[in-house]
Amino acid sequence: MDSNVDEILTRGRESGPLVAGALVSLLLFLFAVQLLGASTAAAAAPLERVFRRYVAGSGQALGASWLATYVLTNGSVVAALSVSLFKTGILTASQLFLMLAGSRLGGAAIVLLIGMLDYFQKRRYSFGEATELGILTFLLSHSMYVPATVLGYLLLPRLQTGFGAVSNRIELSFHPLAAFDPATGAVVDTVGVGLALVMAVFVLFGSLTLFDRVLKRIDTEWLRKRFFRRFQHRWTSFGLGILITGVTTSVAFSLGVVVPLYNRNYIKREEIVPYVLGANIGTFFDTIVIAVLLESPQGVAIVLSLVAVGTVITVGTLVRFSTYFQAVETIQTRLVTDRRYLAGFLISLIVLPILLVLLPI
Repeated sequence: MDSNVDEILTRGRESGPLVAGALVSLLLFLFAVQLLGASTAAAAAPLERVFRRYVAGSGQALGASWLATYVLTNGSVVAALSVSLFKTGILTASQLFLMLAGSRLGGAAIVLLIGMLDYFQKRRYSFGEATELGILTFLLSHSMYVPATVLGYLLLPRLQTGFGAVSNRIELSFHPLAAFDPATGAVVDTVGVGLALVMAVFVLFGSLTLFDRVLKRIDTEWLRKRFFRRFQHRWTSFGLGILITGVTTSVAFSLGVVVPLYNRNYIKREEIVPYVLGANIGTFFDTIVIAVLLESPQGVAIVLSLVAVGTVITVGTLVRFSTYFQAVETIQTRLVTDRRYLAGFLISLIVLPILLVLLPI
C-alpha cells in the first residue's frame, strides 16, 4: 500500500512541472494570438501600405512567407501571422493561401539547420550524411506542397465555396481570447502598435518553443515501443504522422520521436516517408485553431483548402507509393553522395524564394 502511494506521489512530482509548463505555454499561446489580432488590427493602415508596396503580387506573397519561415525557423508562427493579416483585410484570399503554402515550403529549414550544426560541431559524418534527414524532409514537403500550391491556387474560388459552408458552421460557444482583451489593449496602448506586433510574434514563438521543451521532457520510449512496428504499414504510418503532429502541434516532437529509431535502423526510410508526409498535413492543425480563435471563417476555409488539396495529392502518392519512393530515393541518394548536386539544391532553396520576392509575379 505504501509503495503504491509512494509511486503515485513520485509520478505526481514528475508530471507536475510538465503539466504546469503545458498550461503556461497554452496561456501564452492564447495571449499571443489575441495580441497578434489586436496589434494587426490597430496597424492595419500602415501594414496595408507596406504589403501593397512590397508584397503586391502572388509570387511575392509566397516568397516572403517562404523566407520568413527560414528566418524564424518556425512555419506555424508565419502561418499564424498570415491568418491575422488576412483577418484585418491586409491580405487577399489568394495571398493568404500562398503564404500558408510558403510556410510549409520553408518548414524543413530547422531540420536541415540542425544537421548542418551537427556536422560542423562533430564532423563524424560527411556533410551529405549529416543533412540527410533535412534533405529528405525538404524533398517530401516540396513534392507534396509544390503541386498542392499550384492546384489549390487554381481551384481556390471553388474550394473556398465548398469549405466556406463548413467553416461558417464553426462557432465557439465561448470566446477564450476575450479574457485577454484588457491586457492586450494595455500592451498596445503602452508600447505602441509596432512594438506590440513584434511582441506578439515573439510571444507566439516562445509559447510554441516552450511547449516543444515540455514535450521533450516526456518519456517517449513507450510510444516508440508501441508504435514503431506499425510503421511497416504505410497507411498506419501516414495516419500516425497526422495524429501525433496534430495532437502535439509540434513537428519537432513528432519527428523527434522517430528520429532515434531511424538513426538506429529500426525504421527504414521507406517506412518513415509516409509518417513525414502525414506530419506535413497534421502541422496545420494549430493554424486552423488560430483561425477559429480569431473568428475568421474565411481563414478557416482557406487553411482547409490547402490541407484538402495536400491530402489528396499525398493519398495519391501513397497509392502509387513504390514509384514515388523510388523517385525520392534516387534524388536523395544523388544529393547525399554528390556535393555538386547538393550545393545546387541548397542554393536553389535560397535563390527561389528571393526571386519570387524580387520579381513582380
